[in-house]
Amino acid sequence: MNLPSSEIDPTRQLLSSSLGHSPGRGRLKGRRILVVGAGQRVIPEDNPPVGNGRAISLLFAREGASLACVDISADAVTQTVNQVQAEGGQAFAEVADVAQSELIAPLVTRCADRLGGLDGMVLNVGISKGLPLAKLTASGWDHEYAVNIRSHMLFSQAALQIMPPGSTIVLISSLASLRSNGRNPAYESSKAAQVALARSIAMAGEPMGIRCNSVLPGLMDTPMGRDASRRRPGRAVAVPFGRQGTGWEVAYACLFLTSDESTYVNAHALQVDGGLACGISRAATT
Repeated sequence: MNLPSSEIDPTRQLLSSSLGHSPGRGRLKGRRILVVGAGQRVIPEDNPPVGNGRAISLLFAREGASLACVDISADAVTQTVNQVQAEGGQAFAEVADVAQSELIAPLVTRCADRLGGLDGMVLNVGISKGLPLAKLTASGWDHEYAVNIRSHMLFSQAALQIMPPGSTIVLISSLASLRSNGRNPAYESSKAAQVALARSIAMAGEPMGIRCNSVLPGLMDTPMGRDASRRRPGRAVAVPFGRQGTGWEVAYACLFLTSDESTYVNAHALQVDGGLACGISRAATT
């Protein structure tokens, strides 16, 4: 039966998996995966939402993967690893500033050695200074690009040398790669560059049987998203289904692209935005 639009509650689309309540099904059993940006930022809230990196780590461990979790914050990545282990998963922590290019290749090698190999990698690390064009400096621009782009190139370069056929790389870009309405050019352009870089990595990895894809989250209810909303209070007043996305929904997209269910998906940019890029939106619920 078709209900009148006035009686339809689009928030019913918020399901168990959207909230991280669904059990694992062994979709990554035996996989050895490096998650870069596995922690999450601290925000001034008592009960913050899960961030993309922590959700990816927890979900992948539930699905049977062994994890190397990397973050610039020792406290943040330790909390992620502790949560994984508390659920019975396998993970260890590494602390690194990915803006220091000389650290990346040895870090990949060290993580692969501890895991006994490397056949999956998710690059979730990224920063945004939130500065408009008029306030950007050369040093600030270079630092944002060092974290958001150069590190991704170096991680992938190192990983491709040791990954076996069937391995996967996922880059977490953003819907900002397609839109400039945030007036945040360093972030927006670096996120667009990530999508192009993922295609280049896919091209380099194809002869070795290694896939690479990118994920483009839209307006997400994560610690980073809430910080963005504090800077721009009107950021998410109209969103698909009347709500922002969750870190778990980003994690499930990464799970699909990392699992054997996506073996013929390569060089793809997967939008996780509820249809926002196509103009789908409604007033946000409280």
